[in-house]
Amino acid sequence: MPIWISHLRRWFAGAAIAAVLTVAGIAFYARRGMQNALKQVPQKIGVEIQQSATGFTISKSDQGRTVFRIDASRAVQFKQGGRVELHDVVITVYGRDSERYDRIRGSDFEYNQQSGDVTANGEVQIDLEANPEGILNPDQSPPKQLKNSVHLRTSGLVFNQKTGDAYTDQKVEFQLPQANGSGEGVSYVANTNVLTLRSHVKILSNRPGAPTVTAQRAVITKDPYQVVLEHPEFEMIARSCQSDEATIFLTPDNTVDRIVASRNVLMEVTAPQRARTRSDLLELAMTPENTLRSAIFSGAVKAEVFGDQSAYADAGRVELKFARENELSKVRAENAVKIVQQQKATAQSSNAQNLEFTASAIDFILTNGNRLSTAETSGVAQIAFVPITVSPGPQTLVTAGKFEARFDESGQLSSLHGAPDARIVNKTPGQPDRVSTSETLDAGFRPRQGIESIVQQGSVAYVDGDRKAWSDRARYTVADQVLTLSGSPRVVEGGMTTTAHSMRMNRATGDAFAEGSVKTTYSDLKDHPNGALLASSSPIHVTAGTMSIHGSSAVALYSENAQLWQDTNKVQAPSIEFDRDQRAMLALGTADIPVSTILIQTDKNGTAIPVTLTSSRLSYMDSQRRAHLDENVTAKGSDMTITAKQMDAYLQPRGEATGQPSSTGKLDKIVASGQVVITQPERHAVGNQLVYTAADDKFVLTGGPPSIFDAEHGKITGVSLTFFRRDARVLVEGDTKFPTVTQTRVAR
Repeated sequence: MPIWISHLRRWFAGAAIAAVLTVAGIAFYARRGMQNALKQVPQKIGVEIQQSATGFTISKSDQGRTVFRIDASRAVQFKQGGRVELHDVVITVYGRDSERYDRIRGSDFEYNQQSGDVTANGEVQIDLEANPEGILNPDQSPPKQLKNSVHLRTSGLVFNQKTGDAYTDQKVEFQLPQANGSGEGVSYVANTNVLTLRSHVKILSNRPGAPTVTAQRAVITKDPYQVVLEHPEFEMIARSCQSDEATIFLTPDNTVDRIVASRNVLMEVTAPQRARTRSDLLELAMTPENTLRSAIFSGAVKAEVFGDQSAYADAGRVELKFARENELSKVRAENAVKIVQQQKATAQSSNAQNLEFTASAIDFILTNGNRLSTAETSGVAQIAFVPITVSPGPQTLVTAGKFEARFDESGQLSSLHGAPDARIVNKTPGQPDRVSTSETLDAGFRPRQGIESIVQQGSVAYVDGDRKAWSDRARYTVADQVLTLSGSPRVVEGGMTTTAHSMRMNRATGDAFAEGSVKTTYSDLKDHPNGALLASSSPIHVTAGTMSIHGSSAVALYSENAQLWQDTNKVQAPSIEFDRDQRAMLALGTADIPVSTILIQTDKNGTAIPVTLTSSRLSYMDSQRRAHLDENVTAKGSDMTITAKQMDAYLQPRGEATGQPSSTGKLDKIVASGQVVITQPERHAVGNQLVYTAADDKFVLTGGPPSIFDAEHGKITGVSLTFFRRDARVLVEGDTKFPTVTQTRVAR
């Protein structure tokens, strides 16, 4: 396009000059008569006329250089009507500096003295050629080598010698080294130096794949050097461009400097994928070699790509940079840039997401002129990932001071690096935002699926309501919205602090999971005088191999060798579920490792004696002061062991546990059931139910019926057996079946 326009401009300028000079010469000879002009004009205006047998020659000189020359084979002047005919005319225009070598040929010209019109009867041939060597070479020397000549053909050309204007309503055809074209009707206004192609302007390139240019009208001016096309359209294979107006700005040597298309600029591509770009303005800058240097879209730039992966973009300005051979090398979008890439839901991409990219400016680098290689943002940028199956639904927003992106061979985004001040925000309707920050982030993408994961590194911090977390590194997977923390992770929530080797948090549900040397400390606790095992204001500590929390629940599950303690009170189990709000727990054991805890009782001398409780399952709520044990239950003191299927151990309120450390869980009573067995050094008792009260060290055994055996007195059976550990008394009670009551005193 640039080469065609430069030659077209050169033709318009040269043709106008030649037409004016021709009209002036013909009019002069018609008024005075051909023979008189041959004798008198040379001395007055420097024009030499030579008459020969084959015709005549007219030339005009200025400061020793020939400006133009007219050669004709025959001239005829008619007495009536003041008409003059010239036949077989050749007009050569050299220009005042001999920088031109333009030639106009026609068989017949006619001049009307009354109107001043000179009309070409029939076809006119015009050849335009620059002659930069003419300034140095002898006068009237043709170029040594003809380069980039322009050939035009028209008919019915009319010149007016009074105004200098020229026009024709006929078709104009032109041929250039790289193109050919046509137009309907031409007019030239001398006083404004404006040449107009009135309608149906069309330019066809000789190069394969080059566009065809059409316009409703073309206006060419000399000052400034420019061509204005009205409603131009550029058509080529699978591509087109149109606007309300396009202005071609020319340099003094008639080469194109830049082209500006304005108002309703529209570019469309139909293959390999349909795309469309709109803007208020498009400016093309050219190189001296007539290749594209840059293209700038400005004013409400909007681009759309249609298909399975449709996309659209908005910007205030988009600049395209070109390398050699019009190869696109760089694209810069700026001023409120927004790019949206839309995915199509399929059975294989149920988790696919739309991508929305906003930034102050983005630079895209291309390789081979057609493949995206890298992209880089300027100013704060944001990427939003929106699920395509839910609306309105959760969104993931990623921001950073600068993004650097890389693309794969198919032009799909493959990786993204953001730094500094990286930030990820999860937005879910009706829930607080979940935010993680770091020094850097790196994102990986799945082909045609969107983002796969984001890795944050350097001073990672995460906030989810009351939950806060810190680590050296975090990995976020978009499909399940899970954030994995590693490198000394630490989580704080509601007075609870947890450390571990690694942690996982679901940013959608709030679920959390920690593993590897898990340790949790529950702080900011208030003293509960009516509580028992966990009633102190001292911190509660838990260690385990793993921990999990569901949502915003206050309940945490600790597994793999879990231990929970406050002061001297401690529970050990393969897993412990702890409710920090209720100060309650559920501990579960296995066949090999039971639940274990230690309570305190006092002997007859007031000495504290630890009682170790083990079972397959233990549940405890501090407000009830009851530890419920199930399956394989054992309570073992210094000289006593109790086994049963179930057992409830009741503790004294912490405020009443006198004589013991205020943090110690003091046993109040035990209620056991199911295959109860009591073993002492000299005594063995069995039954189905047991009530033991620590205050008087009394055992009441029922069901079975109960029985007791000692080495000195043998076996005793009754409906109810009551015995005291301190003085070895045993009370046996009966019913109608067993009416007798036996009391046995055993000395200790």
